[in-house]
Amino acid sequence: MRIAAVQHDIVWEDRTANFERLAPQIARAAGAGAELVLLSETFSTGFSMTPGIGEPEGGPSAQFLQARAAEHGIWVAGSCPEIAPGGELPYNSLVLAGPDGTVHRYRKLHPFTHGGEHERFRAGEKPLTVQIGDLRITPFVCYDLRFADVFWSAAADTDVYLVTANWPAARRQHWTTLLQARAIENQSYVVGCNRVGTAPDGTEHAGDSRIVSPMGELLATAAGVETFVLTDVDPAEVAATRDRLRFLRDRRS
Repeated sequence: MRIAAVQHDIVWEDRTANFERLAPQIARAAGAGAELVLLSETFSTGFSMTPGIGEPEGGPSAQFLQARAAEHGIWVAGSCPEIAPGGELPYNSLVLAGPDGTVHRYRKLHPFTHGGEHERFRAGEKPLTVQIGDLRITPFVCYDLRFADVFWSAAADTDVYLVTANWPAARRQHWTTLLQARAIENQSYVVGCNRVGTAPDGTEHAGDSRIVSPMGELLATAAGVETFVLTDVDPAEVAATRDRLRFLRDRRS
């Protein structure tokens, strides 16, 4: 499967403007052969904790992803603030939309307490792994990257981890290092998609989106501008790496 991470800026709390900006960027990635396109964390609003920023599950952001997936015949994913039926606070929910109308949701397990996310968002309950063709895909959201145990718990059933983020430039070395670490220690691909641009509070984002091989090699990288990274991932390469270097079987929980 050919996977792209679209590294983009975000118009603060303006869904319509972000949909207009992102539609052609997704189209370009699809035109380059991408079969799955990953957008940033909170791609439609920015990392906002304004009360009322949540939208209903299946709201405008999910509908945008579904429409682009149907239009291009691909999978499209990104996170957005969604309120589950009967809930009050939203989840930071990664929505993975398929070309046939299928929708999967992963809810961020670790709210970013350093930034107060835990006060405005609910925490998810468990990881999610989705089978697309012969590829097993496990998504995570931003701060989850710091918690190796949840990646470990899903490793045996994962070929590719998706990590969508609003990771600040001040800690960019953490972002790039942890993406490679998660690939190396789990012998899987890691696709990291981070935004660029500056948030209203002055937080800068350097992008540094990248795709990492099961051996920790950088297959595609991006600098601090709007662009996309693209590469082919192959579950046979994951299996071969794990067979050649049988490290996972020695892991203890």
